[in-house]
Amino acid sequence: MNDTVMVTGGAGFLGSHLCDRLTEQGRDVLCVDNLYTGSKDNIRHLLASEQFEFMRHDVTFPLYIEVKKIYNLACPASPVHYQHDPVQTTKTSVHGAINMLGLAKRLRVPIFQRVYQ
Repeated sequence: MNDTVMVTGGAGFLGSHLCDRLTEQGRDVLCVDNLYTGSKDNIRHLLASEQFEFMRHDVTFPLYIEVKKIYNLACPASPVHYQHDPVQTTKTSVHGAINMLGLAKRLRVPIFQRVYQ
């Protein structure tokens, strides 16, 4: 297995800052985001880095990759976004968590699961 760390929601506010920090620490980072509320502008400066890879993917669908650690930050986190489409927000929170927890279990890797309240 490679040493890549995956950050879902990596093009969002929190995720993009985590991607910055992880690449600064010399980690290989896979940023996964469907850009529903995140923005490529948040990670544009990282796209040229050999340590950084962006994958456009919706975590409500399974993802079959190999990583060493998962940070699941995917979810429309602002009231404007989750009030606009509460069904998609719930799907992202629930199905996304199930899919990422399943991936972590299959790979036997640690996962940080962001909880929104």
